[in-house]
Amino acid sequence: MRPYKHPTPDQLTLERIFHALSDPIRLEIVQHLARVEMATCGELDGGRPKSSMSHHFRILRDAGLVHTQAEGTNHQNRLRLDELNARFPGLMDAVLAQTEASSGRVGKPRRKR
Repeated sequence: MRPYKHPTPDQLTLERIFHALSDPIRLEIVQHLARVEMATCGELDGGRPKSSMSHHFRILRDAGLVHTQAEGTNHQNRLRLDELNARFPGLMDAVLAQTEASSGRVGKPRRKR
């Protein structure tokens, strides 16, 4: 299997990020990944069809929000929080704080070292 292509940090654009976050399913995936270090596609699919989830993950990868890596038959996903914070300081904190407030969740997203 070929590795996935991911944009470099300097290729990240607000237009693509906002487009990716405009869908509730993709926003839910980002929220989940903010709370864990990595998750498989199966952990994030919510029982949705594989074809729909492949589409959502492609948009998240193309926007630079998610890094996907194949490990055997599983695909591990992580939020590119460090790269996003370096390129757009405070953006993900604001997005995640707003979505947590509207969902009633409390707590901060995990921080990578």
